[in-house]
Amino acid sequence: MPKKSKATKNLLEVQNAAKTLFANIRFQSIDEPITSIALTSSVPDEGKTTTAWYLAQAAATAGNQVLLVESDMRRRSLASMLQIHPQEGLFSVLTGKTRAQDAMVRTAVPGLYFLDAEPSIPNPPDLLASKRMRQLNDQLKIDFDYVIYDTPPVGTFVDAAALGTIVDGVILVVRPGVPKRTDLQLAYEQLESAGAHVLGLCATFVEGSGSEYYYSYYTKGEKHSKEGALAEEANFAMASDQLPASMHTSNVGATYNASLPQVTPATPANPVTTATATKSAKQVKPGISVPREGARHAQNSNKIPRL
Repeated sequence: MPKKSKATKNLLEVQNAAKTLFANIRFQSIDEPITSIALTSSVPDEGKTTTAWYLAQAAATAGNQVLLVESDMRRRSLASMLQIHPQEGLFSVLTGKTRAQDAMVRTAVPGLYFLDAEPSIPNPPDLLASKRMRQLNDQLKIDFDYVIYDTPPVGTFVDAAALGTIVDGVILVVRPGVPKRTDLQLAYEQLESAGAHVLGLCATFVEGSGSEYYYSYYTKGEKHSKEGALAEEANFAMASDQLPASMHTSNVGATYNASLPQVTPATPANPVTTATATKSAKQVKPGISVPREGARHAQNSNKIPRL
């Protein structure tokens, strides 16, 4: 396969998996909408920042107004990934130095905005657990359909646990084989003990040998076999085996094998490989239609920040 064609296929797989993850979040929040979400991991380098970006992109391309917030005040990476460098950030907003709408910037994705965080901020957990942060989150949920926060690894810092008490839900990003089972268990327990609503797990960098089967089925209609689907299911089982038994998650996501090329500023500049979306064992009742999240903004466009 030509290099360009393979890169295009891999990007499509990444985007489709992000859409699956977004759909899983919606299915968990039919009765009580989950509109503010924090992403964290147990240890560094598990792909949470890239996952946050693609999740925000999936929500925006579905017709929603989305705000992506840099909440890792220790190791900021979203601004460099997006090649966007705002003058003001989250700290300026929380301290009243600037208004939130003035600190936000547009991204190349329609409907997707970005709020950065300044470097070297003192006491990030105190800021993220403050009354001002809670008030800001409440206001952002009015102005946007979805607010997505990228936070530091909860196994290293308590920032995600602090923010988890404010947002509607937390996703724990896991790269199978990277964190120890005890690290993952402790990260989960720390979020739970803080009172955070853990939505589920998102496994990244999972090799999906069955992706060729699904890709050919939905594109050129090439001949496909059961072996591809069976290999896909095997990868799901492999990812689930890496998780602590007490976490009881059920697999509802999609595995894909992706090695992204260098991309434009509209998408992350760093390559990623794969992700599997999983969620907690809460089942979705059949026959329930999911409302379109962007509807309230179609009727109340004055609530969308003018940037």
